[in-house]
Amino acid sequence: MDGTSRQIAFFGVGLMGAPMIRRLAATGHAVRAWNRTPERARAVEAGNVVACASPREAAEGADIAISMLSDGPAVLSLVAENDLADVLPEGTVFVDMSSARPGEARALAAELAKGGVAFCDAPVSGGPSGAGDGTLAIMAGCDPEVFERVRPVLSAMGRPTRVGPVGAGQLAKLANQLIVGAAIAAVAEATLLMREGGGDMDAFRDALAGGLADSKVLQLHGARMAAGDFAPHGRAVLHLKDMDNILAEAAGLGLELPLGNDIRARFARLCDELDGAGLDHSALFVELLDRNGRI
Repeated sequence: MDGTSRQIAFFGVGLMGAPMIRRLAATGHAVRAWNRTPERARAVEAGNVVACASPREAAEGADIAISMLSDGPAVLSLVAENDLADVLPEGTVFVDMSSARPGEARALAAELAKGGVAFCDAPVSGGPSGAGDGTLAIMAGCDPEVFERVRPVLSAMGRPTRVGPVGAGQLAKLANQLIVGAAIAAVAEATLLMREGGGDMDAFRDALAGGLADSKVLQLHGARMAAGDFAPHGRAVLHLKDMDNILAEAAGLGLELPLGNDIRARFARLCDELDGAGLDHSALFVELLDRNGRI
């Protein structure tokens, strides 16, 4: 490894974690990967990537630790149950790239600080395709000095931007998910309107390309809606979790988010009543079809 390469402990080898690990390895970093299901860690073992049997083993000698787990409580449990604040070398930076609540990020930072480990919350947007291409939007919350230390590593996976102190990255991700949820709901209604009116849904997206209404949600999720392809890229149940976190954070700030409440109710109906928890979040289209008696 050259002087810019780092030894990285990576916790969580799922839909997002696996391509992120491959990007890190491809740019010369040495990755020690752990996953609760060991087979997933072994699946990425090659070249600069070593599968580890435990989080403590992965943490040994790390310059930077990265977690990509299901939520904030999972990351807090990982750190507490494995004493990572003490196992990680003093001066290591722990980067949580999971989606969590801002308060959970601050609690994690406080726990790690007991062992002299710095912290950055850096959730992402862009899905598995962005992880594989190295084009993730990365929203970082940390001290400026910590950001400069982790920026070269984060840049291997996408475009990192520091948006404020610890917790601000998670707040930006919640705001991002509110926008994405609203866009999915709008694209679903527009797609249904075109379909029921006899329009060509593929030509419709082509016609809007480059205009004010164009977006990745329109082009990617609109295509999935038109094809009825809801294989999970970002699961509906995780977007429901995000909506719960958004509304909890808003309540703590004394804010009412009427659109957020409506989107949350629709994702809850998709997951709980229509058995869509494991589908892609673009399956909000299915909830709309059912609401209109079109299934």
